[in-house]
Amino acid sequence: MFVKDFPEFRLGKVLATSFTATLTERCGEPIERIPVPERLVDWLAVYGIVVDSCDDSQLESARELREAIHQAATAVALQTSPPASAVQVINDCSTGGLASATLSPEGSLEWCLGSASVEDALSVIAADAVNIISGEREGKMSLCASPTCRAAFFDTSRGATRRWCEMNTCGNREKKARFLANKRDKPSLAS
Repeated sequence: MFVKDFPEFRLGKVLATSFTATLTERCGEPIERIPVPERLVDWLAVYGIVVDSCDDSQLESARELREAIHQAATAVALQTSPPASAVQVINDCSTGGLASATLSPEGSLEWCLGSASVEDALSVIAADAVNIISGEREGKMSLCASPTCRAAFFDTSRGATRRWCEMNTCGNREKKARFLANKRDKPSLAS
């Protein structure tokens, strides 16, 4: 049996912006991390959102939501109004599914889907997007400083001064590039 290798997921603590990270390097050579319906099922499961299956049209709906969240979050990070079309997609997905927030026995948030459908799962992601983009949650929308990434991320750091969507990817890559450039620019002591 042939098993295809897929790019690893870039996982964060904020559901909506982690979902937008299923397409990375948007300003460089884009990397699609949910290229097939099964990968969307896998990504949702990582976040404890279990769906029975996913077909091509549901994957397309998920990508449409992903891009709407990215557009709206980017606009807010740039301190402009989100595009009306993006707002409409987010709102339609948020109200188009059946999901409830529940409290786990350990005291953490869990989502209870009305059914194990992708539509119900997307409503959870859209609701999280509404929460962060509207400013209801403490933090602020920012854009990754990496020129090839420019992902919108939700910054909850003290002082909201984070520069990278993820330090272990974009931040480290940029630090390494700066280090190599400095090393290259310094004159050699050996003659």
